Amino acid sequence: MPRPIRAVVNPTAILGNVNKIKQLLGAGQVMPVVKANAYGHGLERVLEGLKNSDALAILEIDGAARLRQLGWTKPIVLLEGCFDEADLHKATELHCDWVVHNQAQLEDLEKLAALNNSFKPRIFLKMNTGMNRLGLQAPEMPAAITWLDEFTSRLGWPTPVLMTHFANADEAEPRTRQPMAQAQFNNLMRFKPAHWQSSLGNSAGSLNFPELAGDIARPGIAVYGATPGPHAAANYGLKPAMTFISQIIAIQHIEAGDRVGYGSRWQADRAGRIAVVACGYADGYPRHAPDGTPTFVEGHVAPVVGRVSMDMMTIDITSIPDARVGSAVELWGEHIPVDVVADRCGTIGYELLCAIAPRVPFQVVSKD
Repeated sequence: MPRPIRAVVNPTAILGNVNKIKQLLGAGQVMPVVKANAYGHGLERVLEGLKNSDALAILEIDGAARLRQLGWTKPIVLLEGCFDEADLHKATELHCDWVVHNQAQLEDLEKLAALNNSFKPRIFLKMNTGMNRLGLQAPEMPAAITWLDEFTSRLGWPTPVLMTHFANADEAEPRTRQPMAQAQFNNLMRFKPAHWQSSLGNSAGSLNFPELAGDIARPGIAVYGATPGPHAAANYGLKPAMTFISQIIAIQHIEAGDRVGYGSRWQADRAGRIAVVACGYADGYPRHAPDGTPTFVEGHVAPVVGRVSMDMMTIDITSIPDARVGSAVELWGEHIPVDVVADRCGTIGYELLCAIAPRVPFQVVSKD
C-alpha cells in the first residue's frame, strides 16, 4: 500500500477562478501566469482549467515548450524575455511572445529581425514604475517606445504592449494600496501610445483594482484559488485548486504533562489523544508550523501540536471522537485555506503551493 499522502488538483476550480476574474475585468483579456510549474500544480494538470484564457504567461522557456507539447495553441508570453540568442531562436520556434525590460533586450530584436524569421512576436515593453525590479526607467521610455513602434510597424510585427507590475496592490491598508496602484497606473499610461495595449494587473491588481488592470491582466495566485490579499480567497469568490491531504497512521493516548515531538515543544494540559499524520517537511509541509496551525479531520479543525518531523506531524484530536487510524486529514484545501496555513507559518500561500515535494503523488479530479 502506498503512503497515504497526495496533492489533489481540481482543474474545474481553476476554470471557475479564471471566469470569475474575467467577470471582474469586463472587456479585459486574461493571461494567467503558469510559471514554477503552474505554482506547483503541474502544467499538465491545470491546462484544461485554463481553456477560457486568452494567453498564458510563463518564465521558463522549457515550460513554454511543454505547453506546446500539451496542445496549447494560444499565445504564450515569456515574462523575463529572452536571455541569449539561443532563447531568441527557441522562442520563435515555439511561437512565443516575450517581455523586453532593458536596452540589451531591445537591441536583440535587431538580431532577430536580421534572421528573417517567419514568426513575428508580440513584444511586451516593461517599465519600472516603482517596483524597482525589472523595467526601463521613465527617462528611457520615450525613445524606447518610439524605436519599438517604428521597428514593429516596419517589420509587420504585432503592435507592442506596454506593461508594468504593481508593488502594493495587496496591502491591507487602503491608504497604502490605492494611491500607489493609481500612481503606477498613471506613470505607465502617460507614455502609452493610443494604438498600444497595456498590461498591469497581477492577482492583487485584478482583484482589488480591476479598473487599473489594463487591457491584458496577468493573474497568478488567484487562478489557483489563493489570494495575495488583503481579503480571503473566498471573499473574492475563488475556490482552491489544490487539496493537500493525508491520513492518520497512529494514535497516542497521553496524560496531562506529557510532551510531544522533537524538543518536547508541546505539553498537554489534560489527558487526550494525539494523531500521527503521514506528512512532514520532506513532503513540503513547513517544519516551522507553530502549535495551533489548523488541519481538518472528520468535519472538525484539529490543531498541529509539536514540531513537524521529516515524515510525520502530530495533531490534537482529543475533541474529535470520530477520528481514527485511516481518517483523512486535510492539510490545506477546501476547508483549511492555504493562506491560513501560510499566515500561521509566517509565509505566503505561494511558497507552500510551490513547495510540494517530488515524492508526493498528485491526483487530478474535476468537480464543481
